[in-house]
Amino acid sequence: MPVRVLVVDDEPMVCAHLRTILDASADLEVVGTAGDGAEAVEQAVRHRPDVVLLDLRMPGVDGFAALPELVDAGSRVVVLTTFDADDAVLRALGGGASGFLLKSTEPADLVRLVRVAADGHSVLSPEATARLVSASAAPAQARARAAERLQVLSEREREVVAAIGAGLSNAETGARLFLSEATVKGYVSAVMRKLDCDNRTQVGLLAYAAGLTG
Repeated sequence: MPVRVLVVDDEPMVCAHLRTILDASADLEVVGTAGDGAEAVEQAVRHRPDVVLLDLRMPGVDGFAALPELVDAGSRVVVLTTFDADDAVLRALGGGASGFLLKSTEPADLVRLVRVAADGHSVLSPEATARLVSASAAPAQARARAAERLQVLSEREREVVAAIGAGLSNAETGARLFLSEATVKGYVSAVMRKLDCDNRTQVGLLAYAAGLTG
């Protein structure tokens, strides 16, 4: 079955562009587009997309208002962003978004990242992540705060956090650390609980801030 995608943006040209790119891939299907948050929720209820590409700044009902309902509906929500909305992206990640990508993402990368999101993994653009970390605090302060939070983890848990920050799946993390995928899942759950993170994306941002992305 193809990955079902809903595209949400108030610019029709953006929706058309993304639909063209995604529908060109045999394993992806754009099941709908929406111009605001209210329409996005309606489309999500109707089509049950696996992934929602969501713009945040829209007239009427914006992406922030729609985000909780889209997450509750079981979709993986990936925020569409430009470099002028750093604070907005951080807010969305705190609200349950699974990641973010730039509207200027290259077509091949866009297709790959949608697949990554559909598989349940974080979508973290390295370039945008660097900006987000810098915007949230001075680099030294961000690293110090992240390092302090990571002190509660064991060495193996820190290795798992590093893998999440590098964008690895559970299977890839297991191969790197010589662990079964089930064991990695257990570590991920423990890490999220200890760090009080709601999702892998928040763990990934923390790993990036702490410099654990190698």
